[in-house]
Amino acid sequence: MPELPEAEHTRGILERVAVGRGISRVFAAEDEIVFEGRTSRSVVKRLKGRRIVAARRRGKYLWLELDVGPHPILHLGMTGTVRFRGDRPLKLSSSPGAVDRAWPPRFSKLVLSLDDGGELAFTNARRLGRVLFRDAPREEKPISRLGFDPLTDMPSLTRFEARIRRRPKAILKALLLDQTFSAGVGNWIADEVLYQAALDPRRRVASLSAVEIARLRTKIRHVIKTAVRVDARKDAFPKSWLFHHRWGKDAEARTSKGERIEHLEIGGRTTAWVPWRQK
Repeated sequence: MPELPEAEHTRGILERVAVGRGISRVFAAEDEIVFEGRTSRSVVKRLKGRRIVAARRRGKYLWLELDVGPHPILHLGMTGTVRFRGDRPLKLSSSPGAVDRAWPPRFSKLVLSLDDGGELAFTNARRLGRVLFRDAPREEKPISRLGFDPLTDMPSLTRFEARIRRRPKAILKALLLDQTFSAGVGNWIADEVLYQAALDPRRRVASLSAVEIARLRTKIRHVIKTAVRVDARKDAFPKSWLFHHRWGKDAEARTSKGERIEHLEIGGRTTAWVPWRQK
């Protein structure tokens, strides 16, 4: 699933190619699941002729701020992407297959033609992504329910500790995946953070010392900033990261240091961890 770094990469694309442009033509697929019950005609009516003022993001959610609302919010779901005609598609960490270079891309749900000749497409193969419309995205659900964004508003250490201490019974891995706690942290990021912080994903918050909480906060910020700095390109992640060896539930998997990786299920999600290191 695309996580915060991929969403921020996508926001950057939208800012670069769409902000300041008008929407001259709109294609919207007939898909009331993706469009939250709206028909293709109503989606076109809401977007055609509008001007894009800004590209925003919180956690895994993106939205285009228009000159007149409501504003479209995008959630990429498991395999969703936003493509710009002529770009080099970002290869998702969860999708090892070849990228689609056709235009418009296969499984396009929304295609915006811009007044400078550019085109944007939102693709959604599994129909798990969403295009929502809200008058005030930050103040309305689902964005209003999100926790802190580790890239844009990481709490101070004092506030972070206070926030995490409110959930003493929470299991660490499950807490990191809870979008009302840390918006944008998904499965591989949670595993990477806990590996680098040397924390057992099964531990409960109540068992953490102040030093461990500070280390957890530092690693959340480090992993997110590092992944964003390289535009979410997995081949540019540090070679020492667990990321490169965590996939596929391989019983013989080891880190770059030779540490044995084990896999378990926490909250219905596969967790990769290194028992020798994570305590």
